[in-house]
Amino acid sequence: MKIALTGASGFVGNALKQHFDDIVVIHRDDDEAAILNKLDNVDVVINLAGAPIIKRWSDPYKKVLLHSRIHSTKKLVKALNKSTVSHFISTSAIGIYPDNIPCDESCKQQPDDFLAKLASEWEEEALLCQRPTTILRFGVILGVSGGALAQMLTPFRLGVGGIIGDGKMMTSWIDIEDLMRVYHFIIENKMTGIYNASSPNPVTNYTFTKALGKVLHRPTILPIPKFALNIMYGEAASVLTGSKEVYPKALLDAGFQFEYPTIEVSLAHILASTPCCP
Repeated sequence: MKIALTGASGFVGNALKQHFDDIVVIHRDDDEAAILNKLDNVDVVINLAGAPIIKRWSDPYKKVLLHSRIHSTKKLVKALNKSTVSHFISTSAIGIYPDNIPCDESCKQQPDDFLAKLASEWEEEALLCQRPTTILRFGVILGVSGGALAQMLTPFRLGVGGIIGDGKMMTSWIDIEDLMRVYHFIIENKMTGIYNASSPNPVTNYTFTKALGKVLHRPTILPIPKFALNIMYGEAASVLTGSKEVYPKALLDAGFQFEYPTIEVSLAHILASTPCCP
């Protein structure tokens, strides 16, 4: 199985490079001809390209976020449509769903905000691919080598981690190891369509915070006011303060079994080999 990968230097990209043996990296500055050349004898293309989302969204940076996803996917799809690749797996996010409403893949409601617009346009571009296509909508991906958890570990280990606001917002998450298993499952079973890449057990921010504090043996008594995140990140704070309750119904219906289905089990396994103290 030969796999071509965009966004190879990111958190998920690095994990995929460790889990699949034969990887071809497509770089952001490759033109269509260069991409098509790299797709020779490739079986599956995984599209992860996109600028980091957790950063203050100035108007210029919003354009960067859109361009890095939409333009790169458009260029990739043009090459894919001229190739012999048998499967295209693109990326999206659960930000496409509304806050405070339990959603699986059948949910058609979308909020009127930038995150939903970004995810929707990204998916639309990917679905122009004429090859069998899968879209994975990522929840919050948990692992020690990147993503939200890696950024949270230092303050929590210092004993200054805490709930966000009242702690009632829902967090839909997935263990990085389960995400790798999702990719294997999708590829092996040649599955197409839209799938939520998130645990079947979303949790409140309070539950997540207390579970992380328990694994690290640290107090979690200092709440983080939402206004503080708004000051730091502006509109982008919605990524951290939004309440997404999302379920992976399509994966479960297809027979996928999560190895780390609960937040307690996931955090215990992720942090088992890491020191509890800074």
